Amino acid sequence: MKKSFLFVVFLLTFSSNAQVMKGIIKDSIGNPVENAYIINLQSQSHAHSNEYGSFSIEKTKVGDILKVAAFGFKKTEHTVTADDFVIALEADVFRLSQVSINSKMNAMNVVSKIDLQTTPVNSSQEILRKVPGLFIGQHAGGGKAEQLFLRGFDIDHGTDIAIAVDGIPVNMPSHAHGQGYADLHFVIPETVEKIDFGKGTYYANKGDFATAGYVAFQTKEKIDKSAISFEAGQFNTLRTVALVNLLEKNKNESAFLATEYIMTDGPFDSPQHFSRINLFGKYTNVFSDLSKLSVLVSRFSSVWDASGQIPQRLVDSGVISRFGAVDNTEGGNTARTNINVALTKPINETTVIKTNTYYSNYQFELYSDFTFFLEDPVNGDQIRQKESRDLFGFNSELTKKYTKSTLQFGLGFRKDATKNTELSHTVGRYTTLETLKLGDIDETNVFSYANWELEFGKLKINPALRFDLFKFQYQDKLLANYKPQSEDKMKLSPKLNFIYSENNNLQFYWKSGFGFHSNDTRVVVAQTGKDILPTAIGSDLGTIFKPTSNLFVNAALWYLYLKQEFVYVGDAGIVEPSGKTKRMGFDLGLRYQLTDWLFVDTDVNYTYARSIDAPKGQDYIPLAPDFTSTGGLSVTKFKGFSGGIRYRYLKSRPANEDNSIVAKGYAVSDLNVNYETNHFVFGIAIDNIFNTKWNETQFATESRLKNEPTSVEEIHFTPGTPFYLKGKITYKF
Repeated sequence: MKKSFLFVVFLLTFSSNAQVMKGIIKDSIGNPVENAYIINLQSQSHAHSNEYGSFSIEKTKVGDILKVAAFGFKKTEHTVTADDFVIALEADVFRLSQVSINSKMNAMNVVSKIDLQTTPVNSSQEILRKVPGLFIGQHAGGGKAEQLFLRGFDIDHGTDIAIAVDGIPVNMPSHAHGQGYADLHFVIPETVEKIDFGKGTYYANKGDFATAGYVAFQTKEKIDKSAISFEAGQFNTLRTVALVNLLEKNKNESAFLATEYIMTDGPFDSPQHFSRINLFGKYTNVFSDLSKLSVLVSRFSSVWDASGQIPQRLVDSGVISRFGAVDNTEGGNTARTNINVALTKPINETTVIKTNTYYSNYQFELYSDFTFFLEDPVNGDQIRQKESRDLFGFNSELTKKYTKSTLQFGLGFRKDATKNTELSHTVGRYTTLETLKLGDIDETNVFSYANWELEFGKLKINPALRFDLFKFQYQDKLLANYKPQSEDKMKLSPKLNFIYSENNNLQFYWKSGFGFHSNDTRVVVAQTGKDILPTAIGSDLGTIFKPTSNLFVNAALWYLYLKQEFVYVGDAGIVEPSGKTKRMGFDLGLRYQLTDWLFVDTDVNYTYARSIDAPKGQDYIPLAPDFTSTGGLSVTKFKGFSGGIRYRYLKSRPANEDNSIVAKGYAVSDLNVNYETNHFVFGIAIDNIFNTKWNETQFATESRLKNEPTSVEEIHFTPGTPFYLKGKITYKF
């Protein structure tokens, strides 16, 4: 009996059917088309194209007719004439009826594809808003990384969400300002091709920072047309973008350059003098064996002034306006250079290896003032946070496909070498009163993982295991003698996921997995290695379905437990333990197509987040959002017009542990309208069309003003953008 069972498993996993045909789906300029649905009209066997556009379809022979459908393309029929073939699809209006639900771990990525096609990204801030349930807030003049909120986490600038671009990690461990600091401003929105995202701890190829989830951006390999864009608006705003196709008529090679320049003073009483320049270049070569080599080089730099977070009492008393400042010498500058080389190589018909190696040089300097005259009644409490970093590493993944299973093995490493990570007490930005923290940080993460997908009819089982090894080193340069501190830590993170696909319109899933909460090197050495990678355990029970051809629905119930949340407070140079926490909630998303050109969408997210060890009433997690919603109405390709109206809603939430201080919620709506001719696109965008008074970021902060006898703890906030009109013209050639 045992031998028979093993033989059946062997056949399910490794046997191959006769008459298996392989093909590739591409668009009109040669880009691969992912998640195209292919059906054999004779045998009724079907398949989906992968991220490379390739597919294998069973029970198919020369002479059979394949019907192909993909979102954003015209349906087509192809007669099989060879064992390997290419099918080119022609662009068409976007139809939800062509969206099929793929039986894979990241099937939810179709949501971001729908949203990118129906509501294109217009700014770097909007890139992250394409992830359902992810909220962002800017509170330093546009130059600082956004504050992030997802699934009951105040993620700050990236503590619990892993962000990457073309395999280059964005998060900065042991950053001068805060753990996981993720500045995505080096991405030019017009270069984004695809957004891959996942929520929870269920993905073996995601490790450090991937507690609440991950977001992976993929930039374009080629562009259809070159373009120059000019945008101007209120508050002395100017933005120019250029995309230049360098190898327009080359079949196997592509290359393009992109550049972006932005300047604005913002709505603040003290102009923020913000400016940012981006340079981006990418070269791709597809070889005769379908291997693909890509080389990416980018550079960005920003400089800005900021009004900072202001106390509510000053606004209420009329001393300053909502857009005023207590210390208008805040601000900073930052820069990042990236080099990335990526190779995808098929070893044989069923085996592919994907590798990328990267290097980044990063500079950061930030001046902030949160408490004003609380610590130093004479000079004030302004601080400088500064670092210089070299970051390099590689990722490699081998995928082996069998008839009824897929195996993935991955390995890689990442090393961050940071020099002179600094926290200093300053006044007026240019005078240093005292260096509070100064040191060199070396952090290395070596990882590997195994991922196995087994198919049993309509059921897919996905066990996986990830291994992480961290080495933390810190040299405190304020010590009298040289004394490096070092700690090592290993972590095993098992995962187990079940996906049941009844058909291309209905899928159920249960995802579960162990992960860990990432920690700053300075936390690690302060804890002498104890509880430095606290375990995170999560689970999702959900469904994706299409009740009608034009309606797409996703829903999930989820739970996440964290053993500990140590936080290195970069603004104060101290370690704060937050204890055990639990978060649970539900996500609901709808995408509905009313006509060929009119779409409506909405996402609703609820979270119950509490500290486990704290007494009832004292167990709120500060700034954890418990209810959010986003959505809108979008028009695409209607007699040359496109655009839409979008809303985002964030409910009021506790700003401290006993909910005695509340961060006010808000609802904000934006509008954009575009008209396209053969070569020109004219556009108007309005942020906050109803001129709502809203607070973009809020904190419960204890501060003291210069003439106050005692300190006050209350909401300190950065005001949200008021009515903001911008006009845009783009020329394509």
